[in-house]
Amino acid sequence: MRRRLVVVSLAVTSIVALAFLIPLAGMVRELARDRVLTAAERDAELVAQFAAAVDDGAGFAGALGALGVGEAIKGHPVSVILPDGTVEGAAVPPGEDLTLPRSGAAGSLPVDGGEAVYVPVLSSNGEIAVVRVFVPEGELTENVARSWLILGALGLVLVLIAVFVADRLGRSLVEPVEELSEAAEKLGDGDLSVRVEPSGPPELVEVGTEFNHLARRVAQLLQAERETAADLSHRLRTPLTAARLDAENLPAGPDRDRLVADLDDLERTVDHIIREARRPVRQDAAGLTDVVAVTEDRARYWQALADEQSRRSEFNVAGQASAMVRVTETDIEAAIDALIGNVLAHTPEGTAYAVSIKTSGTDARIVVEDAGPGLGAEPPIGRGLSGTGSTGLGLDIVQRTVLSAGGTFHADQSSLGGARIEMTFPTSDRA
Repeated sequence: MRRRLVVVSLAVTSIVALAFLIPLAGMVRELARDRVLTAAERDAELVAQFAAAVDDGAGFAGALGALGVGEAIKGHPVSVILPDGTVEGAAVPPGEDLTLPRSGAAGSLPVDGGEAVYVPVLSSNGEIAVVRVFVPEGELTENVARSWLILGALGLVLVLIAVFVADRLGRSLVEPVEELSEAAEKLGDGDLSVRVEPSGPPELVEVGTEFNHLARRVAQLLQAERETAADLSHRLRTPLTAARLDAENLPAGPDRDRLVADLDDLERTVDHIIREARRPVRQDAAGLTDVVAVTEDRARYWQALADEQSRRSEFNVAGQASAMVRVTETDIEAAIDALIGNVLAHTPEGTAYAVSIKTSGTDARIVVEDAGPGLGAEPPIGRGLSGTGSTGLGLDIVQRTVLSAGGTFHADQSSLGGARIEMTFPTSDRA
């Protein structure tokens, strides 16, 4: 914007300057020419006044001598052309057209090398002699080039001043806008503390003030939402404690141990939700997570429930090299749990499923597929969308986890006949 203002100002000022300077340059040239010709005409009239008192060549020669000009006056060659064609003073080029001055008309005409000024003189016998003063071309344009340079410099100075003023004006407009843009980008990235110093024209000051109000309001609303989520999560502690007490009172055995372990996982999840909800701004993962180890752990975790539902499960996770991805372990666990949980919750008991992970030097691909009814022609991927009457958050959580890490998410038909969900995470070897 600032550059455009400067360019527009440069173009407009240049056009205006040229519109004035070009005619003014022509006027300067004409004024210089008229000044020289007027002076030459005065000199010619002075000679004509002396010559009017005599009638012959000797008299004309004497008049020139009395003036002390000989063949030139003030450096200009002067000639007296007698009625019979005889020339006294400076020579007149042969073939020069003297028709107009011989008819009694005074004036100037362009000739070879300059311009000649003619003043007719009427003798006592009624015949016309002509006084001719020659002005060289150089004198007609003397100092014109210098005047043009001065005008050009003046025009350039005016253009530069206009450009400078436009640049200052553009800066006063652009800098507040750039500050607003940077602040909006930071606000979009999650920095709720960002504010701007309103400046510039009144309209931009008003925008800056409203931006600060918006940022404060967003921070207040988000904080209130997080506190609500934390409070609701905290309410789960009471029934969770009661469930733990009931589980611990059960007879010792594998079922009791598995139930207590599940309650431990639930308690850790509730604690994680409270911590995330109370965090002022959600931050990206600071370290790296071994996605192979997490995938294998979650696949084993769901094995017991799959066995209870008589499901055939296949885990192709062993033997893969460690693959570090820039996602928190909790987020990867939540994504894998959402996919396997969907299979166990929304497909008939006995439906087979498979979990696999394959790593390369640049990425790690996790695939969860099943032999159920599938997702249909248009998979319900989107927050709140569900084809089974659930909350519709599972696949959206998975997709957002993958995309936040710079990976890709894909849902299609499985070779087992049901749904196939693929998550690809870029790997990194730097913490």
